[in-house]
Amino acid sequence: MNRREFLASTTALTSLAALGPRSLAAEAIPAATDELLQEFIRANDAGLPALLAKQERRTGHRWLGGQLNEYGLHTAQNTSGFVSALASAACAPGSKYYKSTELVEPLRLALGYLLAAQHPEDGTVDYYATNFHSPPDMAFILEVVCPACVLLRASPVPALAALAGELGKFITRGADGLVTGGVHTPNHRWVVCAALASAHALFPQPRYVARIDQWLAETVDLDPDGQYTEKSTTVYSPIVNRALITVARHLNRPALLEPVRRNLEMTLYYVHPDGEVVTEASRRQDRYQRGSMARYYYSYRTLALHDRNGRFAAMCRQIERTARNQIGELAAFLTEPALLRALPADAPLPTDYAKHFSSSGLARIRRGSASGTILAHNTTLFSFRKNSAALEALRFATAFFGKGQFTADTLEVRDGRYILRQTLEGPYFQPLSAEQIAHGDHTKMAPNGTLATNSKALRLQSNIQRLDAVVEITETAGKFSLALSLTGTADVPVSIELAFRSGGKLTGVEPIPRMTDAFFLRSGTGKYTVGDDTIEFGPGSVDHTYTQIRGALPKWEGQSVYLTGLTPFQTTLTIS
Repeated sequence: MNRREFLASTTALTSLAALGPRSLAAEAIPAATDELLQEFIRANDAGLPALLAKQERRTGHRWLGGQLNEYGLHTAQNTSGFVSALASAACAPGSKYYKSTELVEPLRLALGYLLAAQHPEDGTVDYYATNFHSPPDMAFILEVVCPACVLLRASPVPALAALAGELGKFITRGADGLVTGGVHTPNHRWVVCAALASAHALFPQPRYVARIDQWLAETVDLDPDGQYTEKSTTVYSPIVNRALITVARHLNRPALLEPVRRNLEMTLYYVHPDGEVVTEASRRQDRYQRGSMARYYYSYRTLALHDRNGRFAAMCRQIERTARNQIGELAAFLTEPALLRALPADAPLPTDYAKHFSSSGLARIRRGSASGTILAHNTTLFSFRKNSAALEALRFATAFFGKGQFTADTLEVRDGRYILRQTLEGPYFQPLSAEQIAHGDHTKMAPNGTLATNSKALRLQSNIQRLDAVVEITETAGKFSLALSLTGTADVPVSIELAFRSGGKLTGVEPIPRMTDAFFLRSGTGKYTVGDDTIEFGPGSVDHTYTQIRGALPKWEGQSVYLTGLTPFQTTLTIS
């Protein structure tokens, strides 16, 4: 099958009116896209033997046909991915499994497992890590298996096409459950909407659309910066983008592309020089985790083609260069032929900017290969990249009543200065009055031997101590100066931690006895080097060796360099 025939066959699979008005049947797949598609097909083919080996095949087993997860549990989540992989292989021209009846039996068994794992009373499945009888987890699964159903339904192989009916039972039971089922988190609303829209495209039901409209009436949770509530740049932001695009595509709701567009524009400024994305501000499990832009590929490609947006196209190409083996969009390429069009020409991506995202309490400054992030409401107040060299976190803490981990209450931007502030108070408490004792308030003590919070609220305060911390950050040509000032109560120990990613080489520092990957910078300038990339930092100062201060966070996982002092404390660190 040549490129034109491939496009002609896939055009019939799904309606793309919302995102692409032109007919695709007469077009050829551009060479770059065809190469990527063939890579997806080869990668899927290469992974199938291991998946087939993991399928439960023991006759009479309760979970016959299911896939095991890493903990030895048969799960609907793993099995849905297996179904997608099998359907994609069987229906992808160029796959060594194309039109192969060899995959019919594994598919039949896998679909039997999914139907057995589906709760008959509500159409849901369990997510053994945390959720049971879970509508949102069913929604995530429907997003995976609906494209598989599209592929099987269009297969010219009768045995494969027949399996679309079995998969359809699972889809409709699940979608029926989503009409009444609830959610846990903000993104679940849009994932449910996407699942219902995909189910509606296959098995039209007005109640599916009515439920989508019920959720959409809450409006999409996008802030003025272009960020979603969860601020989860490697997990849930791309999930929400994809979900909204899916609803827009199936229900012809182009207005839903606007929040996606705004999030994608914002995210261009969250990208490090090496192609990783800022995660420090996330409110979910990806906070402080390394992550590529791969999950955004679908959204950037869709909007690049829809809007003829050169910057989005350039981001697609950057993802293809930096995270190519993580993209994994075979099912989308097979069922959405609009994605196979040639991307528009690149427009320059932002690489020289200073941007303040006030709703997120975050500022991003990038000067070519140097990239800095400043954060309020976060124990990481600053992070820095120089190509592949990463200062993942700059943090500090004081031994101030066990609550001295610095977390800025505000981020103020003034005349090129980024100012972070925190004020702490440490009171002592007076005896209860005779009247309070008469009412029994003196018995309200905490089991751990301290005054209970409700008891503290009743007591007069005295001997109140105060600590004011200010960090003022300035930047010139990619060199950052951080002026730290701590005033108030005197002689409070201070510990500053510069947490570098594991794997680099540190020089100018000395190891801390009895600690792993921990060092002092006693004076001068230290260096952290990865390959040809070096971050310089300093000057150093060590007035004491109390690094793991009471009430502070544990040492970062990586190579940590410490500076220490006592209040009143002032220093200016330069990082470049």
